[in-house]
Amino acid sequence: MSTLRPVSSLLFTTAFLLAGHGLHMTFLPLRASELGMSQTLIGLSGSAYFAGFMTGALLIPPVIARVGHIRSFTALMAIFLSSFLFLSLVDHGFFWIAIRFVLGAVMCGAYTVIESWLTEQTDASRHGRILAVYTAIVLTSMAVGQYLLGLAETNPLYPFILVSLLVGCAIVPVSLTRSLAPVPVPATRFSFSKLYRRSHTAFAGGLGSGVITGSFWALGAIYVLAQTNDPSFVPAFIAANIIGGALAQYPIGMASDRIDRRFVLSALCAASGLSAFGLLYAETQQELLLGAFAFGAAANSLYAISLAKAADNSKRDEFVTLGSSVLLLCALGSAGGSLIIGWAMRLMGNEALFGLLGCASVATGIFIAFQPPGKTSVGIDDQSAFIPSTSAMAPAAFEQDPRSGDEPESTVEPIAEPDYDPSSELVLTEATA
Repeated sequence: MSTLRPVSSLLFTTAFLLAGHGLHMTFLPLRASELGMSQTLIGLSGSAYFAGFMTGALLIPPVIARVGHIRSFTALMAIFLSSFLFLSLVDHGFFWIAIRFVLGAVMCGAYTVIESWLTEQTDASRHGRILAVYTAIVLTSMAVGQYLLGLAETNPLYPFILVSLLVGCAIVPVSLTRSLAPVPVPATRFSFSKLYRRSHTAFAGGLGSGVITGSFWALGAIYVLAQTNDPSFVPAFIAANIIGGALAQYPIGMASDRIDRRFVLSALCAASGLSAFGLLYAETQQELLLGAFAFGAAANSLYAISLAKAADNSKRDEFVTLGSSVLLLCALGSAGGSLIIGWAMRLMGNEALFGLLGCASVATGIFIAFQPPGKTSVGIDDQSAFIPSTSAMAPAAFEQDPRSGDEPESTVEPIAEPDYDPSSELVLTEATA
């Protein structure tokens, strides 16, 4: 408890913010469908959200560095509330795409404020535990937020009000905290090419997890509503997916500490593919819930294991770059997958969602399974300890290596490194932003 006391206000903010975030991520695709938008347009709006998320990761840290954490968070939440409420007034697809881009950018900025503050308030020996608690709060809050969606049956404007209330409440703990604001947020550092050279497995896992989970978030609610024609069932379906991922992540992570993570990722991809194909043929609500739980347990664990694999293959001073690369690659996969699968659903029907997600899972698993051992291989005894995590975070979460304090740095041997040209790494600075 003493570990959490210094960051309690930040964790309360996280709970309110992610409850509203989880609700709005499910509600907006349903609202767009209710307004008569096509699956292609809904997929494009989901793609815009993840594109905005990537943009926010690159452009917002310099803003936070200039005006401070509390002012930045308050301004970002004001933009979120104004933009989100604006969607209740318009039904044109262009506005939805533009607003969802803005929502993605400001949500990434909000994560950046919270996570950089968490990093600043915890020393290296406790950072892994704080990150695990943070991840648990994120997943629990997003699951709880789903059940507030049932109020939409009473009045379609209620979800707009509820999301606004939750996000508004998230501003209060941070604004009133007595904790000192942290140092300025550093610019986001990432290098997809370096990640690929360090670990083909982590690269494929990060990209594949984005395609699979991002497309589900963008279009899963539309699919289950079309299958059941029961709006009240949609929150339970999405919540089952989140709960499956939350319950499975730690056992799977513990297993990955004892088994080559390449094999764990391949097995997760196979399980994700099988559960996706099972959802394709599910008919009853019970079958859909079971399929959503199984799909969430497998698919939602892909990102965390990919991040752990990147940590295995990184030196101490590289984890920030490689961890950020996995996260942004996941967002890139989410943006591309939502767009392509939304277009496919319009052409081939709603069944294309889980059909293509199953194919993407299998293809990712095959690529990982057939990666030959080479310079980037890491022995099981040399793997770092698994830290629960979720793609609902910003690169600021990696500013302190979560492995710090797990073992003395002198025991961590860097892997053999291929020839590397430092000029090829992309480092975004405030001047270039």
